[in-house]
Amino acid sequence: MGRTLRSPGHLALMAALKQARLDAGLTQTELAERLKRPQSFVAKYENGERRIEVVELIEIADAIGADPHDIIQIVRDAEGR
Repeated sequence: MGRTLRSPGHLALMAALKQARLDAGLTQTELAERLKRPQSFVAKYENGERRIEVVELIEIADAIGADPHDIIQIVRDAEGR
């Protein structure tokens, strides 16, 4: 496994999380408040400056009302799996 930052899967993850947030009608600030994190946390993972851990993915998905399995499937599809 090579670097994951800016890989097709990472780009798909960034896009999926941002789209899920937008679909939930949340701003970065509103999501950050739900996560008890600064707005820059959301901005950094949406812009690819920061990777997120699996536990964070689940917390983010829960905060926006998304199914983490759906997000993971988007990443798998982007990676051709």
